[in-house]
Amino acid sequence: APSGLILPAPKAGRGRPLVAVVADAAGAETTDFLVPYGVLKESGAADVIALSTTPDTVQLRATVKIQPEQTLAQFDAAQPAGADIVVVPAQLNAKSPALIAWIRAQAAKGAVVVSVCEGARVLAAAGLLDGKQATTHYSALGELAKAYPRTTWVRDRRWVQDGMVISTTGVSASIPVSLALVEAIAGRPAAEATAARLGAGDWSARHQTSEFRLGFTDYAVAAGNLLSVWDHDTLEAPLSEGVDEIVLGLQTDVWRRSFKAKVVVAGPAPVHARHGLVILPDAPHQAGAEVLKAPAGGSARVLDQALAEMNRRYGRRTARLAWLGLEYGRADGAKH
Repeated sequence: APSGLILPAPKAGRGRPLVAVVADAAGAETTDFLVPYGVLKESGAADVIALSTTPDTVQLRATVKIQPEQTLAQFDAAQPAGADIVVVPAQLNAKSPALIAWIRAQAAKGAVVVSVCEGARVLAAAGLLDGKQATTHYSALGELAKAYPRTTWVRDRRWVQDGMVISTTGVSASIPVSLALVEAIAGRPAAEATAARLGAGDWSARHQTSEFRLGFTDYAVAAGNLLSVWDHDTLEAPLSEGVDEIVLGLQTDVWRRSFKAKVVVAGPAPVHARHGLVILPDAPHQAGAEVLKAPAGGSARVLDQALAEMNRRYGRRTARLAWLGLEYGRADGAKH
């Protein structure tokens, strides 16, 4: 079955779409940013650029520091026609005036705007969701429905398109929506080939929001994990030239959500990752540190492997916290 995403042809003079993935200088959600950037670059279906409001390095939420490729102003000067697609991850400052003004301007120039997870807050603040259907991370649906009653907030769909606006559920939906974009740009075989290289499963919009609910026990486990600071692990994500942005983003993000482990991006110097993004280390490698391994079977397998390891290490309840945080509906339908 077709993915259901429909995109206009690239703007005049472009052989393929120009995709801008954007972070406010205050920071953005790691997976939401690195996965669309990495998947779309991996596909070869689009030209992709990482933007920020300032030229400064951007601290993504789960310890990964990146160097934006251009500022919004530099992009505007180089591309007066604007992007074909703008990807908006969840932002630490969802009310960033510079970001909101730029996204409005891009929409006015005819860009398709895609929010990942709570990136929907930015689109809502920009007025782009007024009178439209949209979705977001399950934990924000109630709050955003009150704050933005002119939007119809949709449950049980992993991504929703309403005209020139696309929105997704929680963090892990970044993988399927990126593959759905590849399919809409370059066709089903291109998306299937990209998914196969990544080890990714189904990228349909199928989803069951009701599976994801933080209960009292989950809050208690999170609080207990946070408070037991003597018991926290430090894990290293190794940083070397050509590192896979998708793996790095998913690894740092999933382990952070255990509330039991801190991930340090370790290496001697900034590197160019697999798809060209410059990533900066947190610290040098420490002798004897526990180093996270790359997954077998493709970048997208990180989540399953990390959750299985978390289950062994910390128990099912902690693995469930990470699963809930990521709003991760596995291709095989398994729950944690």
